[in-house]
Amino acid sequence: MKIAVIPGDGIGKEVMDAALLILEKLDLGLSWEVYEAGDHVREKTGVALPEETLRGARKSDAVLFGAAGETAAEVIIRLRQELNTYVNLRPAKAFKGVNCLHPGADMVIVRENSECLYRGIEFTADDGVTVAMRVITEKASERIAEFAFSYARKNGRKRVSSVHKANVMKLTCGTFRDSCRKVSKRYADIAYDEYYVDAAAMFIAVDPGRFDVIVTTNLFGDILSDIAAGVTGGLGLAPSANIGDERGIFEPVHGSAPDIAGKGIANPTAMILSLSLMLNHLGFEEESRKIETALGNVIERGKVTPDLGGSLKTMEMAEEIVRVIGDLKSGENA
Repeated sequence: MKIAVIPGDGIGKEVMDAALLILEKLDLGLSWEVYEAGDHVREKTGVALPEETLRGARKSDAVLFGAAGETAAEVIIRLRQELNTYVNLRPAKAFKGVNCLHPGADMVIVRENSECLYRGIEFTADDGVTVAMRVITEKASERIAEFAFSYARKNGRKRVSSVHKANVMKLTCGTFRDSCRKVSKRYADIAYDEYYVDAAAMFIAVDPGRFDVIVTTNLFGDILSDIAAGVTGGLGLAPSANIGDERGIFEPVHGSAPDIAGKGIANPTAMILSLSLMLNHLGFEEESRKIETALGNVIERGKVTPDLGGSLKTMEMAEEIVRVIGDLKSGENA
C-alpha cells in the first residue's frame, strides 16, 4: 500500500515527523512519498496545491496530512473534494492524565462532508441581500447515516444520535432526519435517538456521556466537533479522517500554529491519532489499537509536551510512544 504524505505548513512537518517515526518502527510494509502543499509552496510557485501533489494523492491508498495555514481552502478542502471523501470522522476521547472538562467523555462525530452550506453556493441579490444555498440530498444523507451505523456496529458502540434542526429547517433538516430514521431500521442492534443541534451543543458541553456516535450535517458537524474537542482536552488531541469509497485523508484538527512552529514543542497527539485512524482504515486494526494504548500510557505518565504540562519535545514524546509500543509487542507490562 502507498501513502501520500503531505506535511503542509507550520508545525505540520514537526508532528508529521513524529507520526512517521512510529509508522517506520511498526514496519508494516507500507511505502510513502512526501509531497509539498501549503502557504510556502504558493509563495514559491503561485500554487498552493501543485498538480504533482494532487496526482500523488490520487495514486495512493491514503493521504496523511499535517497542517494547513492560510491556504487551507486551496489545499485540504480541495483535496477532500478531489478525492470525494464524503465522511468526516472526528473522535473525541478524554485521555487519563489530561486536565479537561469531562474526563470520561468518549464520543465520535460522523459529519457529512460533501454538501450543506459548505457547498459554497452564495450570491448577492438586489439591495444588498446575500444568499447562501443549503443543499441536503437523500442520497448523501442516507450514505452518511449508513456509515455511522456501520461504524458503530464494527467498533462496539451502542448508540447513534442524529443531530439536526428539523423543527425550523423543515425541508433540508427534515430530509436528513428522515434519512437517518430510514437507515436506523436496518440496525436493530444499535440504539437510535435524535437531538436538535442547539440542545446537542449544550449536552456535549455539560453531559457528553450521553453520546456515543453522533451523525450530522456538514456545518453542524464542524461546530459540534470543535466543542467535543474542547471538553476532552483541546484541538491538540483531536484527530480526524476524511473517508470516501476509494481512499481517505487523515489529519489532525489543529492548524499550523505559526507561533510555535520551529520550536520542536508541538503536541503530536492529534497527528499520531490520525495515523492510528489511517491504519485502522487500511486494515491494521491491531497496530491501530497499540498506538492508541501506547499514547494513552505516555500521556497518563506525563511524558508529554509543554501544552499538556510536560517538558518533552515533539520527537521525544514520539520516541516514548515507540518504546511503549515495543513493550506491548514483546508482551511486557508497559
